[in-house]
Parts: sequence; C-alpha cells; structure tokens
Amino acid sequence: MFWLQFLILLACIFIGARIGGLGLGVMGGVGIAIFVFIFGLQPASAPIDVMLMIFAVITAAGALQAAGGMDYLVYLAEKALRKNPKWITFIAPMVTYVFTFCAGTGHVAYSVLPVIAEVSRESGVRPERPMSIAVIASQQAITASPISAATVALLALLADFDITLLDILMICIPSTFLGCMIAAFVVSRKGKELSEDPEYLKRLEEGLEPIKKDRKEYNATTGSKVSVVLFLLAAVSVVLLGSFENLRPSWEIDGVVTRMSMPVTIEIVMLTIAALIIIFCKANVDKIVSGSVFKAGASAVVAIFGIAWMGDTFFQGNAEFINGSIADIVTSFPILFAVALFVLSILLYSQAATVRTLMPLGVTLGLNPALLIAMFPAVNGYFFIPNYPTVVAAINFDRTGTTRIGKYLLNHSFMVPGLVATISAILIGLLISSFVL
Repeated sequence: MFWLQFLILLACIFIGARIGGLGLGVMGGVGIAIFVFIFGLQPASAPIDVMLMIFAVITAAGALQAAGGMDYLVYLAEKALRKNPKWITFIAPMVTYVFTFCAGTGHVAYSVLPVIAEVSRESGVRPERPMSIAVIASQQAITASPISAATVALLALLADFDITLLDILMICIPSTFLGCMIAAFVVSRKGKELSEDPEYLKRLEEGLEPIKKDRKEYNATTGSKVSVVLFLLAAVSVVLLGSFENLRPSWEIDGVVTRMSMPVTIEIVMLTIAALIIIFCKANVDKIVSGSVFKAGASAVVAIFGIAWMGDTFFQGNAEFINGSIADIVTSFPILFAVALFVLSILLYSQAATVRTLMPLGVTLGLNPALLIAMFPAVNGYFFIPNYPTVVAAINFDRTGTTRIGKYLLNHSFMVPGLVATISAILIGLLISSFVL
C-alpha cells in the first residue's frame, strides 16, 4: 500500500509541475483527497504558520519593490559591475547573491541580468560565464537568506531541537557563498572567448547583435533609499530575534512561561516594515500586489499549501513503515537524503515546497539536525532542467548566444556551475556543522 501511495504522490507532483504556476498547489489537494477518501489516511495539519510567514515577507518585499527600492538596488549593482568589468564573473554572482539574501526571493535577479549581459559583452567577457553563475547564486542565496520562505520553513521544522536562526545562518551563509565562488572560478574559463565564439560571430555577420542604447540617468528618490534601509532593518531584526530568544516577549500562562514563537515574530516584523514603507515611502498598494515579487511569492504559498500538506499527510500516515524499512538505510548513508532533496526540488521548482515536503521525513527518521542544515542547499536543484524562469530569462537576455541550452538539453550553461555550487555548499556545510553544532 505504501508504494502505491508513493506513486500517487509522485504523480501529483509531476502533473502539478507540468501544469505550472498554481498547478502544484491544486494537485496537492487532489493527492490529499485520494489519501483521505480512498486510503483512509488522517489529514495532517495544513502548514499555516509557514504560509503566513511567506505572505508577510512577500508583502514587505512587494512594498520595497513598489517604493522603488529594487530599482535603487539595481542602480547600485550596475555601478559595481561597470566599475570592475573584467571581474564580472565573480562580481555578478556576488550581486545576485546579496539581492536574494536581502529580499528572500531569487526573482529579484531579473532586474540585474540585463545589466550583467550588457557589461560582459561590452568588456569582451563571454556572457555565459557571469550569467550562468549569477543565476545559480540567486538560487543558492535563498538557503542562506534569513527571510526566505525556505529558511523560515526549515527553522519552523527544527524549532523543537533548539535550533536557532543563527545556527542555520552560520552554516548556510559561508557554505553557499563559498560554493558560488568556487563555481565562479570553475566557469571563469568555460567556453571560448567571446571574440572566438562561432555563434556570436555568426550573429555579428547576420546583424543580430543588439544595438547599444544610451543609458538613462537614474535619479534615486528619498523614498527608494529609505525603503531599502527599512527592509534591511527588518532582515536584521529577524536575525537578532531569531538568534537571541530573550529578545522576544514571553508570558506566564498557568505557571508555564511561553515565549513568542519565531513564525509570529517574523509575521509581526515584516507586516510592520511593510506598513512603514507604505506610509513613509509612499508605496502604491496596488503596485505591491501587482508586482513580480508578490505574484511569485503568492504562487509559492499556494504550492506549499497543497504539496506540503499532501506530503505531511503521506509521511505521517506511513510513519511506521518508513521508520521500520527506510530509517536504517538513510541514517547509514545520509547523503542519500541530500540526493532525494535535490531530485524533489527538480520536480517542485521551489526550495520552500521541497523543505516542507521532504524535510519532515528527515526529522522523522532521526537525522541529526546539523546534517539537515548542511544538506539544506540540496534543495537548489531546479537549474537541472533549463526551464525555470530565471534560467530562461538569462538565456534570452544574452543576445550573443553564448548562454544557451545544449543540443542534448541537459548540457546547458547552468549545469556545471549549478552542480559545483550545490555539491561544494553541501560539503562545506558538513564541515562547518561539525564545529558549529
């Protein structure tokens, strides 16, 4: 019965991924219906706390975008890239990493990818190099951001093990950043030089090279600058309140001291910052909900609602079989769990959904929390099949044709930097976790 239910779980994930958008969420609902009404499994609790945290974060990030804060960050990034064009293969991933780290979503990379493509072409650097690792860095940073949906989901799952947000960040920030820099070094010599690339030379002959346009002068407003400061204040506040629990309020109820949980803390901080940005930075509330950041985040919430709920129901309903048949294998070879996280992320196209779907199994199997944190970057596998929005955007922005999908689909520009960054981050994380936890 277990394997039949498992096949249904995979089928719902596969069909939902093919539908795209809200497909994962609604197919998760179909899976729950089958498990409950046909197999008689008791439905697990819906991941309400995670969903509310994500909504609070994307509301604040959407307010930042509506206030012009994202444009201001892009302006600062462009200055840094143009100042050191020859080092763009290393600076570009640093920029997208910081963008995602601060905003909690990799979709902010869209705004800087055209700049990377233009600056690299102007400086004679093969655009494939900085473009590919910049996209990978924007994904890796999600597992290091204190306000990303994936991180808050992991924090909620590990709360019973006295794991703080600082514990996760102390492992994941250095591991993912160093992993990206190692990958940048690997791709820095990848492919022929731009002046020798046959595809680029062909496009030059056909007159397809984009005509250089005069860049418009950007004038940052006070509101855009203040919105960035406020949002960074929110991120710092979350880190501090998550790392030092004594900073969070507590109450005595029936003789038991109860401290405010991190999900509630994140929700309060983010909604408050969103309000301050709207009030003091004159952010248009209609632009918040219509912006790309809010839309992407809302889709992630629906996906987590259905898929994670289905996964929890399946794993809880089969806990006895899993603990008896699978636990010994996974605990003996924990790297298999990292592989499972990677493969599932390819199907789900969401780090947060992968965490909420499969990480509870790791907790159930009794894997060391330190190992689970070190393996956290394994959820960044959705570069594997080159159809994720940021991957497609990078290919389209590079008019030289060097950033591309290969003849055999999987030999695309993002495969090498993606694998190198992910494997390096996991190995470095395992090393750091042995000292930190």
